[in-house]
Amino acid sequence: MKELVVIALGGNAIKQAGEEGTAQQQFANIDIASKEIVKLSQAGYKLVVTHGNGPQAGNLLIQQEEGKKLVPALPLNVVGGMTQGQIGYMFQNRLQNNFSLAGKSVPVVSLVTQVLVDKDDPDFQDPSKPVGPFYTEAEATSLKNDKGYVVKEAKPGVEKGWRRVVPSPEPIDIVEKEAIKSLIGSGAVTIACGGGGIPVKKDGKQIIGIEGVIDKDKTGNVLAQSVGADVLMILTDVEHALINYNKPNQEAVGAVSVEQMQKLYDEGHFLGGSMGPKVEAAMRFVRSTGKKSIITSLDKAGDALAGKTGTIISA
Repeated sequence: MKELVVIALGGNAIKQAGEEGTAQQQFANIDIASKEIVKLSQAGYKLVVTHGNGPQAGNLLIQQEEGKKLVPALPLNVVGGMTQGQIGYMFQNRLQNNFSLAGKSVPVVSLVTQVLVDKDDPDFQDPSKPVGPFYTEAEATSLKNDKGYVVKEAKPGVEKGWRRVVPSPEPIDIVEKEAIKSLIGSGAVTIACGGGGIPVKKDGKQIIGIEGVIDKDKTGNVLAQSVGADVLMILTDVEHALINYNKPNQEAVGAVSVEQMQKLYDEGHFLGGSMGPKVEAAMRFVRSTGKKSIITSLDKAGDALAGKTGTIISA
């Protein structure tokens, strides 16, 4: 029976550092990612793809702010839905093209996905998720005073600058999980929960959108559990998670137990705004399912699934 793999792609798969983020650049980056995803499908894996949206959401928020003199600005949850449509379309188009070039007819579907959160999540009171560009301290102070943004220094000691931050509540459940299961069962490569999903809260029997950006990797874990995935694969820009990062004794983490990974996590090897959430999501999946998680780079996905490389966390 084919293994079902949930692939969580980092933002670098869509907009790389130093790029403007034009449509042409994003299509080119997604084309590279799509070629690798097609290889995995050809190798016999069933696939669900989820992705980040940080740069796209940040840019759209700037557009909302600058355009509100002419048209009403839309809230963050609606912006999240807009980025799911944008990036989902880009992945659909490039995956369809690459399947066609490979001589395969595989349906590809992107689904605008809502994710349930707790309306009383503490992150609504102390926002933590960076969105948009970097600012100087003076620019950040001006945005805070003039526009009411919440701003924080970005990864002190690692990156220089300040960024706007928004609430990042914990994901609880995937509203469209049954639809996603049906799509998987039909043989479709399914793109879901983009940008961590659109956060929604329960209000009686209703679900209501709420402003925030959910961590993509944490939602990837909930998604993987919801659809019964065999593997949660988190793809980033490095082949392995690293300990003693940027130090002379830097070392790659290979195959480890979840207990060993927890020890490294507790020792502070994985930064909160970078590898930390990926490691945390990977460990949650392993603990909840007894299955395995993989952290590796996009170009090493196939080798990592074969056990040849990557950080592989097992029970």
